[in-house]
Amino acid sequence: MKKFKFALDTVLSYKEQVLGVLQGEHAEAVARVRAQEELLEKLWREYRDCNEDYRDRALEGMPVTEALMYQSALRAAELEIQRETKRLEELEAEAEKRREAMVEAKKETSSIEKLKEKKLEAYHKEEAKSEELFIEEFVSSTRAHAAS
Repeated sequence: MKKFKFALDTVLSYKEQVLGVLQGEHAEAVARVRAQEELLEKLWREYRDCNEDYRDRALEGMPVTEALMYQSALRAAELEIQRETKRLEELEAEAEKRREAMVEAKKETSSIEKLKEKKLEAYHKEEAKSEELFIEEFVSSTRAHAAS
């Protein structure tokens, strides 16, 4: 019997390549989210440190110009935290979009793989049937020759 050949092997190969690319893109998007989270943590630490310094210095007494400088720095830090938080939300949305695309590609690839498995199983059953017929014919012909 001829060797098993799946008609959609090229499609399956293409889908697997697409899935690989999408998995890579998702991993990169997740890495960008992690980096942004780390940046935000750093900004919050700096903000808290600056705020703590400001409160400590305010308790000791400081010139108005220095107080204004601290307040200005804190406002600037708040604005930067807001910008970077918005950027984090955008990156998370992008990562989720990439994840959904990857899941969809995985579903498509899996459905083709399952179809291939079914076709291979049918091929093996047909091959076994063919071998059984060959053996039956061989036994019958051997008996016929032995009887004559």
